[in-house]
Amino acid sequence: MNSPATPKRGQLFVISAPSGAGKTSLVKALMEREPQLEFSVSFTTRARRPTEREDVDYHFVTPAVFEAMVANGELLEHAKVFDNYYGTGRATVENALVAGRRLLLEIDWQGAAQVRARLPEARGIFILPPSRDSLELRLRQRSTDSDAVIQRRLQDSVQDLARWVEFDYVVVNDRFEDAVDELQRIVANQGEDLRGVRPAVAALAARLLA
Repeated sequence: MNSPATPKRGQLFVISAPSGAGKTSLVKALMEREPQLEFSVSFTTRARRPTEREDVDYHFVTPAVFEAMVANGELLEHAKVFDNYYGTGRATVENALVAGRRLLLEIDWQGAAQVRARLPEARGIFILPPSRDSLELRLRQRSTDSDAVIQRRLQDSVQDLARWVEFDYVVVNDRFEDAVDELQRIVANQGEDLRGVRPAVAALAARLLA
């Protein structure tokens, strides 16, 4: 009797963006369009926001639990962002890839760099805003942070924006539906024209970082 064929290894997509670029909304819209695409729920020590659900948006854990996971090698990547820790479960990613499934990670650029080092086949996608003003507007519309936190996020966004060159693809979140269309093409392996190194993206990044 022939044994079942080993599934082709799956694909891992890593999406990052500066705070306020609309990444989370884009990811949710993409997941609705692509039911076969799986979402890796990250672990965080951050307090849960009123609109967030445990084990759906994040696995909310205490700092002590998070530190134990790091010590035990249970995280593929982890990083400290705005005084809170975030990380991706190693087993979740490996199980999906071995089973031949497509998996999406929504993490910051620090975590994305760790994933690239450990899983070079991962495809990185960076979300850019159309302007600095749009970043501030989106942060204020969230109504979840104080003005001081918003100002800090805006300052830190400069460091985040400069990381776009480290990613395979870049999507500009100007018109929301267009951005979702582009993400959908990328995860379907039809986004060669959305590679990060292209003149229009470089020009926009220069304006954002000026």
